[in-house]
Amino acid sequence: MKIPAKIWRHRKHKNQHGDDQPDGGHEEEEEEQQEEERLDDLSRKLILREEELFTQDGRSEEEEDRLLKDFESLSVRVWMAIHSSFVTTATPAGRPDVLRSAVDTILQQETQDQRWTERPADSAPVWRPLRWLRTHNLLLQKMVEKQLKDAEENETGDTGQLSSVTKRQVCRLGKRVKEDLLTAAEAVRHCYPSRMDVLNIYGGLYHQAFAARLAQLCSSELDLDDCSYLLFWVNHYYPDEILKHKELDGIKTACLGSLLQPDTLGRLEEQYLRSTKKTYFPLGTKIMQNLNINTLNIDQILLNFSGYFILLCLCCSYRKSVEDLVKVNPSNLHPVLKATLVCEQQLRDYISGQAEGLAEEQKRRCLDTLSALRDCCYQCLTFPLHGKIKVFLSQLWTPPWVDGSLPVVDQLLSFLSQQLADLSDLKPACKQPLVCDLHQDLVAQYMKKTMKTRVKSRQQQVAGSERMVEDAKKMDGFFREQGCGSAPYLSETLCSVAEILRLQDPASVHLEVVDLARRFPDFSGAHVSALLSLKFGLSAADVRSIRASVEENRPLDASANQSPPFFSRVKNIIKTRKTASK
Repeated sequence: MKIPAKIWRHRKHKNQHGDDQPDGGHEEEEEEQQEEERLDDLSRKLILREEELFTQDGRSEEEEDRLLKDFESLSVRVWMAIHSSFVTTATPAGRPDVLRSAVDTILQQETQDQRWTERPADSAPVWRPLRWLRTHNLLLQKMVEKQLKDAEENETGDTGQLSSVTKRQVCRLGKRVKEDLLTAAEAVRHCYPSRMDVLNIYGGLYHQAFAARLAQLCSSELDLDDCSYLLFWVNHYYPDEILKHKELDGIKTACLGSLLQPDTLGRLEEQYLRSTKKTYFPLGTKIMQNLNINTLNIDQILLNFSGYFILLCLCCSYRKSVEDLVKVNPSNLHPVLKATLVCEQQLRDYISGQAEGLAEEQKRRCLDTLSALRDCCYQCLTFPLHGKIKVFLSQLWTPPWVDGSLPVVDQLLSFLSQQLADLSDLKPACKQPLVCDLHQDLVAQYMKKTMKTRVKSRQQQVAGSERMVEDAKKMDGFFREQGCGSAPYLSETLCSVAEILRLQDPASVHLEVVDLARRFPDFSGAHVSALLSLKFGLSAADVRSIRASVEENRPLDASANQSPPFFSRVKNIIKTRKTASK
């Protein structure tokens, strides 16, 4: 059933005359009588009449028409009560008891719709199903859109001090959203059963309508002042001051998302950054000028600058300054990079803990930019080491390494000790992530070399597995001394692979491989195949069984017993059994 047009005429007629003025004495008496009854009581009576009428033989069209007319009359009163949800005056339609009765009526009619679906279709009234709940939701959508349209067009109020039409529109829209959601929370939702979750219905409708109107405002080019004001509402005031209001704690904000689509939001932020870079880019330069010292008071730099966009500008300009410096590659690059890491850590601590008024998404954007800055520094400081590591590890699984006469890992760790001595003046908080990343990369390259090796005999497997255990212990001890003691799983992983190489019984190999897969969510099917291709004595049936068991036993959800991602670093190692046996 559509929203009756009569509801609008009825409201207009009532506003002009103060009371309902229906035509005809008989109708006036009926409506006066009905006005005294609760809507849900009238609804129950109509349902009883409907049941009686459609379970008897020989019903007349006149009786059906009269009942349909009474249903339509009831619907007008129901939709008027819903439409008056935000009326603050003590009119009958705006009373909580009337609204509650209207909601009960809708639910009664939904139940009656369901009853008729369980009966023969040719016995049902032509008006069934009424689908009043769907009509109710459509009416709420139209009401919300009308509320925001009226707010936007209403030039009265306290927005006159704002300097532009766009600012005034955004402010009026936002204030109406806040006022109506508070009304919904404080008065309207108590008229609905909790299972309907009407506050979230209103929250979603107002969010959609507000977002749609802001998207229209953003479709044309905004000047810098309007752009800044709109971003303030989208990134701060709406999510932090409205949706986090104590009276609105029932709204599921995580389901709403941002008021603007990511591409639109990114375009506006880019416009803001582009317009302000001349002002804030010198901040990056100022920091760079101070990088010849190892102490930098970030609070002094940010003393006269606050807010999300200025912080983001600072992070972006700082990152670009460092990236440009790396391209030039001056003689003092390493001292500059080490000082940059100190400063990056200070900025990260400031944004994570001390920067007030930042939403989580805003913090994430700033921290992501700082992570890119930090990665740039790490890559420059460790890039020469990665090539050397690969050269050292190329000697793994050669006969001298297998028999213990070539101490590959000892030589490699001695080399790294000399190189890392240059970072001894780096603060531990900055040095530890770099060293831990180097440790993970070293073990990943070690694992990759092992999985690409063509083992020639069972004896070589057993002897090589013993060397792997020794090497794992040496690497773990070395990196612990360097300040990275938080990754024991790396040593455990090498020892687990070594155990798989040592074992000769297919059943024991089966158990070890499944256990490894359960501990490492990124231990893929390709890794399983590469590892099994190293084993002697496994039949094709054994390999298929192990692979199937691995897939069956993978945890569906993250577990506390799982280790951090590691095997995703070990790439390009897919091997077939045929290739390994050549």
